[in-house]
Amino acid sequence: MSVATSVPTAPQADAPLRVAVILGSVREGRQGPAVADWFLGAAGAVGGLDLDLIDLADVDLPLAMPGWGGSPSPQAAAALAEVSPRLAAADAFVIVTPEYNHSFPAVLKNLIDWHREEWQAKPAGFVSYGGLGGGLRAVEQLRLVFAELHAVTVRDSVSLHGSWSGLGPDGVPRDTAVTEGAVKGMLGQLTWWGRALRAARASHPYQG
Repeated sequence: MSVATSVPTAPQADAPLRVAVILGSVREGRQGPAVADWFLGAAGAVGGLDLDLIDLADVDLPLAMPGWGGSPSPQAAAALAEVSPRLAAADAFVIVTPEYNHSFPAVLKNLIDWHREEWQAKPAGFVSYGGLGGGLRAVEQLRLVFAELHAVTVRDSVSLHGSWSGLGPDGVPRDTAVTEGAVKGMLGQLTWWGRALRAARASHPYQG
């Protein structure tokens, strides 16, 4: 569910891909900001991307949603007015998520559920972190959620695994060769899908 947003103007084919990078953890002592900062630096080096960081710690969406046909509360309407246009304007998404109890944080599911059309016919990539699995179980569950919302998830993802490729004290992954290669691979797929789907939406509006 979301407030009504204006339809973004169709960009030129060679315009930078607008990527909303969503930081999906809000807990105290979180590592998410460090992971997001590292990813933004690595993605900026790839080029051709217009990156917009959306930190859910700054998005005050309530858990209680209005009934069908109802209106959002003033608190929800204010939060949606800030975040919904940014999601609608994005050509693609990158979700930065930890893994909590074999899944992803509730605050991330809440953001997803408050929106619908904003996700449709757009690609999503993932950067995950935490534990021996590097957050990959959270990513697998997110793939199911985004499939229901008519989004396309790219095959390759970026995962930071425990002491092997997790962030060091300097905020840089311990295995930079592997992680930077993973970023380039994931963004290569995201860019291909992002440009293809952007052109498709411009010529034939998606009927979800």
